[in-house]
Amino acid sequence: MDAKRYYQGTGRRKTSVARVRLFPGSGEFVVNGRNTEDYFGMRDLLQRNIRHPLAVTNNLSSFNVLVKVRGGGVASQAGAVRHGIARALLDLDVSLRAVLKKAGFLTRDPRMKERKKVGLKRARKAPQYTKR
Repeated sequence: MDAKRYYQGTGRRKTSVARVRLFPGSGEFVVNGRNTEDYFGMRDLLQRNIRHPLAVTNNLSSFNVLVKVRGGGVASQAGAVRHGIARALLDLDVSLRAVLKKAGFLTRDPRMKERKKVGLKRARKAPQYTKR
């Protein structure tokens, strides 16, 4: 069986969808054609967040990561990228499943924005009640 050119995974969070590809390389990250510092700004937490699955599996400097992400906000996109990287690592090696599952990277975060209800101002906020 010959080795693949790249390993891929799809990650989702809220309304964000990230398509992740892992290429053998030196640890370079490219998100929508830009590096992570340009894309996520100087938010160190988001950059650590997306690198965490690779760090846990000791593959941080083994792969170049190419990501196309759309929808949602920056934090949601970072969560989707993290989920996609974890799934791509599973495509690489199924034995990493226990480590990634224990760290919580394979679980898709089900929290979504609640829809607005009729008669309310937002999902739960009711108009002010006046007694007289």
